[in-house]
Amino acid sequence: MATTVAEPAVRQPQRTRVPLPPKLRAAGWYRAALFSVLGFGFAVGLTALVRWLMHQHPVVEAHAITIVALLAVPTFFLVGIGTCDYWLYWAAGRPTRAEDHATHGAYSWRDYFRVNTDHKVIGIQYTVTSFFFLFVGGLLAMLIRAQLSKPGMQFLTPEQYNGVFSVHASVLIFLFVIPVFAGLANFVIPLMIGAPDMAFPRLNALSYWLLPMGGVLMLMSFLAPGGAFATGWTAYAPLSTTMPLGQLFFSVGVQFAGFSSIFTALNFLVTIITMRAPGMSFFRLPLLVWANFSTSLLVVIATPFIASSQFFILLDTSLHFHFFDAFVGAGKNGNVLMYQHVFWFYSHPAVYIMMLPGFGIISEILAVKSRKPIFGYRMMAFSLLAIVVLGFTVWAHHMFVSGMPPWIRIPMMITTAIISIPTGIKVFSWLATLWRGVLHMDTPMLFALGFLTMFTLGGISGVMLAMVPFDIHVSQTYFIVAHIHYVLFGGSLMTIFAGVYYWFPKMTGRMFDDRLGRWHFWLTFVFANLTFGPMHIIGLQGMPRRVAEYAAKFATWNLFISVCSFILGLTMLIFLWNIISSWRGGPRAAANPWRALTLEWQVSSPPPVFNFDAVPTVVGGPYEYGVPGAVHGIFKPAAEAKAVAAGAFTRPPSQESH
Repeated sequence: MATTVAEPAVRQPQRTRVPLPPKLRAAGWYRAALFSVLGFGFAVGLTALVRWLMHQHPVVEAHAITIVALLAVPTFFLVGIGTCDYWLYWAAGRPTRAEDHATHGAYSWRDYFRVNTDHKVIGIQYTVTSFFFLFVGGLLAMLIRAQLSKPGMQFLTPEQYNGVFSVHASVLIFLFVIPVFAGLANFVIPLMIGAPDMAFPRLNALSYWLLPMGGVLMLMSFLAPGGAFATGWTAYAPLSTTMPLGQLFFSVGVQFAGFSSIFTALNFLVTIITMRAPGMSFFRLPLLVWANFSTSLLVVIATPFIASSQFFILLDTSLHFHFFDAFVGAGKNGNVLMYQHVFWFYSHPAVYIMMLPGFGIISEILAVKSRKPIFGYRMMAFSLLAIVVLGFTVWAHHMFVSGMPPWIRIPMMITTAIISIPTGIKVFSWLATLWRGVLHMDTPMLFALGFLTMFTLGGISGVMLAMVPFDIHVSQTYFIVAHIHYVLFGGSLMTIFAGVYYWFPKMTGRMFDDRLGRWHFWLTFVFANLTFGPMHIIGLQGMPRRVAEYAAKFATWNLFISVCSFILGLTMLIFLWNIISSWRGGPRAAANPWRALTLEWQVSSPPPVFNFDAVPTVVGGPYEYGVPGAVHGIFKPAAEAKAVAAGAFTRPPSQESH
């Protein structure tokens, strides 16, 4: 029987796969740069494809490519730097990598420049990045005051001036005040409630990296043809729908900053509700936690409104939807006032988003530095929730001169006056806490008292502006500029400085120079009042706001304001030097240099990687100063703490630990 010999198979040439260099395969700055270039290519290709499908000339227009690139390049960058690796593995059906905590914690300065899932690292990233934008916004403020130092046009054209003050306001609101509070809370709140980390560490990391994307886009608007966006931080339509290309940078940048805020707020809510230590009931929470819980509710409910307002602007600008086109006919029956209603439905609650965390900071500092319990703790907590509810009932007081129906003015005036009641409760509770206390007048305490003074003055002018006749009289004057700076500089910035100085030992393990801190406070307090106080006077005299030149009769006061503002700007250098030099070589901080009771001061400075070597059990209130033998928390054995830390990222916390 014949046998058939099989012919040998023809060997196919082996394809040798050339691996990418490790720096391009691993998440990090090299891969982020590569992905950014790919993002721009994706934007060009997608725009050309859509134009071809619509039977248009395939050559892309600058306007179209800019819109797509502004969305694509930052998104590709975020993917490249590694914020989405875990989720992309899961979505692709590939085995997700076991959490080995390799991206958790900071062991060198380089760990602050990569994606990190440790809430303490993210808190410092948030805070430092936000202060960078503070100094950028402050430099823009110096340009504004240099322009206004004397009548007539100086070195900026009217268009350039509009761009400078618009970016100044937007950067300081969206990229400093709101996120710096998120940074301080990111570091402190898990420690305060006895949690090993935030509920969603990867989402927390993504929330941070969205922030610089929004900031870079806003600052890059200066490079756009026609200059930076020049419609103010409000970006009123239909003006913003007819502006040059730079306006798009604002509309898209706000989207990134808004998503950052929403993700962070959701994380805070879940963390506070589900990850509190045993015994930590809601009425044992420190008031900073209450404040951030209330703020997070505001952010989750309100921030989608500003995102939608800017989305409408993009649709009007790019696809000609005519949402805000007042011309009636040919299908164009938009409503100009609709933009203001949508925008201010977010932006008045945003005022409290920029204030409530500061209220919590002040409550912590005043209790510790006066060695007394907070007066009316439960009423303070309920007043925070009252502000959340009432904050959504007052938005139209920004529109008293907009041409809206007159009948809505009266209820908005009433609700605006009513919302001052829960704020007044807080002021009187703080004063009662100070009464007959043993006051420690160090740097955090000085800034807390400076906040009480300036915020109260800003609140008084706010009640004045709630009255319709007075508001109509001063609406377009420098009185409004004075009011918002007393509220945001005297209210928000004073609390931010107080919080940074107060938790600086815990964050860095070093003590700051208290003598430099006192110099920083007194110079800031004096020259802030000398800068913003006279604005009330010239505003009542008729000095218009948002103008690059003005009548000669306002020259003396404007020169005085400009000189004081320059000195105020220079005082920030004292703060910068104090923080940097102390962080590098300040005296080592004790675990609890302020003798506070809250949990974050019961661990080392800086804290361990997973916060606690033993699981805390809360047995008392956070402010029982002067009560003999008062204890806020005790600690369980270390073995149980390690088990909790090991499972913190792989399973939700058990109900027993709540």
